Amino acid sequence: MALENGQKPEDRAELAAVTKPTDWTIVVLRVVGFFATVTATVVMASNKETKSLVVAPPISVTLTAKFQHNPANVYFVIANGIASLHNVFMIVVHFFGDKFKDKGLQLVMVAVLDMMIVALVSSGDGAATFMAELGKKGNSHARWNKICDKFEKYCDRAGGAIIASYIGLLFLLVITVLSIIKLLKRN
Repeated sequence: MALENGQKPEDRAELAAVTKPTDWTIVVLRVVGFFATVTATVVMASNKETKSLVVAPPISVTLTAKFQHNPANVYFVIANGIASLHNVFMIVVHFFGDKFKDKGLQLVMVAVLDMMIVALVSSGDGAATFMAELGKKGNSHARWNKICDKFEKYCDRAGGAIIASYIGLLFLLVITVLSIIKLLKRN
């Protein structure tokens, strides 16, 4: 091959063969990131538990814990949903993006959007993690009682969703770094 000898490639097929693995690496990372963020979205959005608690021996109260009762969890679901859509959109752009004339602008926009999605998912993860910690331990100063001792399944599912989202965030961060490297190599 011409590239191994230090010469310029004679045709575009050799050049494409050299640059494609990085593109496929990003696509695979996007697919895995998509599955992580969509899992986090679905698990948290379907998170609900109902329990009957005895207030006094003859009186019992039925309480339901839902993700909608907490604005941080709603934000978490929205942030991960947007990240899932972003990954699907970027996969489509990867396969049909060759139709655009200006590759430089496309690479810049992908890198910028990737950074914005990392910030969005990171803030959603931080908010949900804070509320999970509050639900687990409570806050004696504000007189907020812990709820995870009463709604164990709810808290376990929320914790699983948060872990899946952090895994998706890790993949999104790697994708962002690779997008920026790809942009810098173009110049």
